[in-house]
Amino acid sequence: MTLEDTDYNNLKQRVQKYQETLQNTVNYRNLWQGELCQAIINQLKEAVSIVGLPGKIEHRREIQNLEAVVFSLGVGSSGLGEPVGDGLKRDLIKQNGSLVYQQLFNGKILVLINYPFIEKYGQPQPPKTIAIYRPEEIKTPFILRHLETFVTEVNNWEDYDDDAPEPNQRIGFKMNFETKDKA
Repeated sequence: MTLEDTDYNNLKQRVQKYQETLQNTVNYRNLWQGELCQAIINQLKEAVSIVGLPGKIEHRREIQNLEAVVFSLGVGSSGLGEPVGDGLKRDLIKQNGSLVYQQLFNGKILVLINYPFIEKYGQPQPPKTIAIYRPEEIKTPFILRHLETFVTEVNNWEDYDDDAPEPNQRIGFKMNFETKDKA
């Protein structure tokens, strides 16, 4: 069985795409190191300063090319206390939530929200992924939108109650269309 050069076209295209993807990873990592990381930090600092949102910005560099920029609302006492005996209580610690810009293995940037959490009080919610971006896609208006989403999500967590209708019970959904007997 003999193959013609044209029989290799699909494979050639796939190899070319693979090589482009590998080069994109190098390019994305260079963009993060060269300008994007510091630009995210600067834009977060400016935005939270203007609106008066208290928090801390941290650049995590534990693993090269898996760095992260984290805007955290901090840690503190939850106001809840666990009795430990002899009239003593131990304050339960509360993580107040964070907005994270995390480099992925391929150089793209994962933006996610870590919800607030009180130790020993239920299980923490899983993080909410906002989006995954190529570095050149992250612009100042996106960072502002990410902060808006973050503050909305944290506020919803803080203001939790059962007054909101369940999604399946909203007006117009599962309405009773049974006909009444005319007898």
